[in-house]
Amino acid sequence: MSTKTGPQRYPGASRANWYQDDFGGDPMQVNVVVLHTTEGRTLPGYEGGATAPNVTAVPDLAAKKLKWYQHFDIETSSRALVNLRGGVETNTMNVCQVELVGTCDPKTQKKWMGAGQAHIYWPEAPDWALEGVARFLSWMHEQHGVPLSGPKEWPAYPESYGSGGQRFTAAEWTDFKGICGHMHVAENVHGDPGAIDFARLLKHAKADLDVDDDTPGGTGSNNTPAKPKIPAFPGRKYFTAGASNAHVLALGKQLVKRGFGDHYKVGPSRTWGEADRLNVRDFQKSRKELRGDADGTPGPLTWRLLFS
Repeated sequence: MSTKTGPQRYPGASRANWYQDDFGGDPMQVNVVVLHTTEGRTLPGYEGGATAPNVTAVPDLAAKKLKWYQHFDIETSSRALVNLRGGVETNTMNVCQVELVGTCDPKTQKKWMGAGQAHIYWPEAPDWALEGVARFLSWMHEQHGVPLSGPKEWPAYPESYGSGGQRFTAAEWTDFKGICGHMHVAENVHGDPGAIDFARLLKHAKADLDVDDDTPGGTGSNNTPAKPKIPAFPGRKYFTAGASNAHVLALGKQLVKRGFGDHYKVGPSRTWGEADRLNVRDFQKSRKELRGDADGTPGPLTWRLLFS
């Protein structure tokens, strides 16, 4: 798609190294986040922006937090992937790219440790660093609908380099939605971010949103019925004035099912309108967890409680 929706600036990110004015980029609706590691200890120059991602996370080791730099809008193509002529699209394939300053290479890790050079080795990143990345991922999920899911295989570097089994085929890459690494992207051979703890990343991201893994419970020996599967929250951008999509219709049907359809004149539709907002607000007012922010705009918690 060529239409940008939702917020384009990550809150708190510095624009001191902004490259979009020099390199432009294609507008698109993002549904993929690609994680890279810089294999360096400081903010890269990115050849003046010619190889820059959308955002870079620089660890402040003393303060135990990440400092974010934004180089392109969230939904503007950046330049950190190989994009071969005549092949599939990569940089322009609805992708937001994130560089994590540090290394995934155990040889580099050993070298830096031997030299007493402070850094993050991302396969063994501390929780505060993973939580910082997870907050970005939860924001991307909430604001842009990027699924909090991704490939099962995150092999360690250097085994992850080249065209190993974790690399997407062209068709797999084209169909993919969610979070992956540079190691997974078709046409690329890089192996970053290596064996980052993807499961912990997702756990932190879901905790940040106050959502669980949305998986149905099993049936135990006492024949307890499985919990209903909760559909993933698609993102706030689908519930703005005039938006028309299947998520609005699904939300409306669920509101009616739960008894909160009083403001519909003829029933829910695919187009978000004032009746939808008022019905959502009524539902929010009915739940103590939501009363403090009953504005009629569905977020992850509203969505989870409505569909649970």
